[in-house]
Amino acid sequence: MKELKEIVEKNIAEFGFPVVQDEKSNALQWVDLRELRLRYFICIENIKPFFEGLREGKLMATKCKECGRLFFPPQKDCPSCMDSEVEWVELKKEGVLETLTVLFVRPPSFSAYDPYTVAIAKLDDGVRITGWLKGDPRSVRPGQRVKVEVSRREKEGYLMYEIVPL
Repeated sequence: MKELKEIVEKNIAEFGFPVVQDEKSNALQWVDLRELRLRYFICIENIKPFFEGLREGKLMATKCKECGRLFFPPQKDCPSCMDSEVEWVELKKEGVLETLTVLFVRPPSFSAYDPYTVAIAKLDDGVRITGWLKGDPRSVRPGQRVKVEVSRREKEGYLMYEIVPL
């Protein structure tokens, strides 16, 4: 980091901007040396049944009573017909893997984790769900049947859901 800081300071003096040259493409890249730490609060009161469902091993979604559209992640209002009357429904926890990607370059908040895989599956209920894929990504293919499991996130210890190959 010290070496990078020295290079950036030299380039600020020379170019007027905090830039470095990319090692692969030689393209100039903007560098911000400020450390970014975030803590945020998100009110979950209107979607509390989702979290209660996870505690019971269930995957909950909302369904608009007016137009019948199903939402995952759950929403308290229907963005399609603007109605506020939604009901809670339990989703089937099986579906088909649509795509996946392995994240080698992780955001700082996940830097303590080894590279991990994020997948998108279409559940039998019709909703698409994004989540971490459990297992070796080389052993799965789009179109393969998967299920959703509720588990505890390894390092933080809180509940989450994962996509698991069948």
